[in-house]
Amino acid sequence: MARICSIRGTRVRSGGRIHRSGLAKKKGGIGRHVTKVVKRKLSPNLQNKRIWVPELDKFIRLKISCRALKTINKNGAYVTLKKAGIVK
Repeated sequence: MARICSIRGTRVRSGGRIHRSGLAKKKGGIGRHVTKVVKRKLSPNLQNKRIWVPELDKFIRLKISCRALKTINKNGAYVTLKKAGIVK
């Protein structure tokens, strides 16, 4: 299964990790220098959750990010899922 949030559409992004070498000036060196930039993946914080929807009187199983979970807590399950197109 893909690592994508069902509600927000958050997915794995690519980024860069900067490698630096040398001793900091503060510690008596000549300063830190960028030697290379390495690709890395930034994954969303996805959780498998069973969410109770009182309007439908049933549970819905979703793979959502923690930010989407906060949105559900704030706006309500039915409103958020309807806006995402998961329930009719």
